[in-house]
Amino acid sequence: MGVRGGSGVAPFTIEQAWEFTVKIKTDEIASIIRQEIEQFASDLEVSEVGRVVEIGDGIARIYGLSKAMAGELLEFQSSAGAVMGQVFNLELDTVGAVIYGDYKSIKEGDMVKATGRLLQVPVGECMLGRVVDPLGRPLDDAGPINATEFRKVDIIAPGIAERQPVHEPLQTGVKSVDAMIPIGRGQRELIIGDRKTGKTAVAIDTIINQKQYWGTKDAVVCIYVAVGQKESTVAAVVETLRKNGAMDYTIVVNAGSSAPAPMQYIAPYSGCSMGEYFMWQGMNGKTPKHALCIYDDLSKQAVAYRQLSLLLRRPPGREAYPGDVFYLHSRLLERATKLSDENGAGSLTALPVIETQEGDVSAYIPTNVISITDGQIYLEPELFFSGVRPAINVGISVSRVGGNAQVKAMKKIAGSLRLDLASARELEAFAQLGTELDKATQRQLDRGRRMVELLKQGQYTPFHVVDQVISMFAGTKGFLDDVPVPDVRSFETQLLDSFRTVNKPLWDELDAKKAIDADLEKKLTEAIQKFKSGFKASS
Repeated sequence: MGVRGGSGVAPFTIEQAWEFTVKIKTDEIASIIRQEIEQFASDLEVSEVGRVVEIGDGIARIYGLSKAMAGELLEFQSSAGAVMGQVFNLELDTVGAVIYGDYKSIKEGDMVKATGRLLQVPVGECMLGRVVDPLGRPLDDAGPINATEFRKVDIIAPGIAERQPVHEPLQTGVKSVDAMIPIGRGQRELIIGDRKTGKTAVAIDTIINQKQYWGTKDAVVCIYVAVGQKESTVAAVVETLRKNGAMDYTIVVNAGSSAPAPMQYIAPYSGCSMGEYFMWQGMNGKTPKHALCIYDDLSKQAVAYRQLSLLLRRPPGREAYPGDVFYLHSRLLERATKLSDENGAGSLTALPVIETQEGDVSAYIPTNVISITDGQIYLEPELFFSGVRPAINVGISVSRVGGNAQVKAMKKIAGSLRLDLASARELEAFAQLGTELDKATQRQLDRGRRMVELLKQGQYTPFHVVDQVISMFAGTKGFLDDVPVPDVRSFETQLLDSFRTVNKPLWDELDAKKAIDADLEKKLTEAIQKFKSGFKASS
C-alpha cells in the first residue's frame, strides 16, 4: 500500500514513513543524552584516590596515588573524619606520607584522596595574641580564628635582587647583646648553649622589648615557635608575655613534646609563613611590616625530622640524621631577610635556638646552623652558674652584621668593648696563678670586672637603648673604676633614675639624636660627675 504525495512528489510507502519518524526520534534522544552527559561531565569531580597499606608513628604508606606530587596535601578518610597529611616520599609502587593530626584514627585500607594543593596556614592580624598549633588551629580559649588570608607553609626564599643589606637595629633590650653582638632587622642570629643556660630568656626579653615600638612605624610583630617544649614551659612563657603586655603583638605557635613528630617538623615553617605576611605588608604601605621569628628550638625539630626520615626508610648519615637535614634548616632561615625598598622594605628577623650537649658546638646540627646564620650568641654554663647572667661568652659570640645594626651612639662607645672584655677574661685566668701584675694590667683587669658586673641584667627587664648608652658610657669612660664591684649595679640603677628625673632633658636629647657629638659628650660627662659626687657606696 502506498501513500500518494502532492503534485510532482514521488509516493513513499508506510514502512518508509515509519523509518523516517523513528530516525527523527532517535536523533532527538541522542541529542538529549549527549547534553546530559556533557552537563554530568562538567559537574563531576574527579579525584585520585589510594589506600593506606601501612600506618604508624605519624607516617603512612599509600598504594594507588600514581600521580601524587612531592609536598602535595592529602586527605585521609578515617573513622574520626578527615585527617590531613602530606606526601614525603615518592617510591616505585607506594607513596610515603606524614600525617598532621590524629594518626591513631587511621587504619590500613582507609581511603586517601590527593587534593592537588600544598599545605597552607591562616595568616593576618587576627592571629595576634593567639596560641595556635602548626596548622593555625587555636589552642587557647579565645574562640575560633576567622582568617581571610592563607599562605603556603614551605616556599622559596626571596632572591638576592629582592633584598637589601641589613642596616636597621633590632633592639633586644639586653645590654650585652645590643652593645657587643648587635642584631639587625632581617638578620639571622643563632642563640646557642647547653640546657638551662638562659637561651629562651634572651629571646623572651627581645619580644618584651618590642613593646616600646608597638603602634609606631617601627612596630615589630613577634612569632614564638615552641618545638618539643613541655606544655608547662610554653604556658609559663605565654603568661610572662601576657603579664608584660607583649601578647598584643605576638603569635605563639606550639608543637609541644606530646605533639606528633610531623607537627614538630612543620611548626617553624608555619611560624615563618605567619611572619612573612607582615614582612610583605610594606608593599601595600601598611604597618607593621617587620616581624621577628624565634624558633625554640631547632635541635628538637631536627630530631623530629630524623624520626620521620628513618621511619620512611630514608638512609641515615652522620649521627643518624638524613643527608638533607642541612636543607631542612637552610630553607627555613634563608626566608629571613630585609626586603628592598621596591618590595616595601619590610623585614623578617630570625632568632633560632640550638641546644648543645656539654658545650659541644662542633656537633652536627650546631655546626650546620652556625654556618647558615649571620652570627651566634653563645651562652656558657660556667658563667651562668657563677652568677654572670645573661651568661654570654664574648669570646666566641659574634654578629656578622656588626656595627651596621647599631645606633651611632652605641657604636661609638662600645666599639672595643667586646675585645676589652675578652682580654680581661684572659687576664683573670692569668691572675689566678698568683702572678704579680703591673699597674696598667691591674687597671685593665679591674675595669673588666666592673664591666662584667655592669652587663649583668635581671630576667625579663629589658633596657631602653638610651639607658644602655648611658650605662656603657659611664663604664667605658672610667667613671666606675673607683666604685666597689658590689656597688656597680646600685650605681647604675641610681644613675639611670637621675637621667629620668633631673637630667631628663639630656636623656631626651640623646634619644632624639641617637649619636654622641662633642657637645653631648661634655654634657654627659658633667651630669655623671655631678651624680657621682653625691653617690654613697653601700659597701
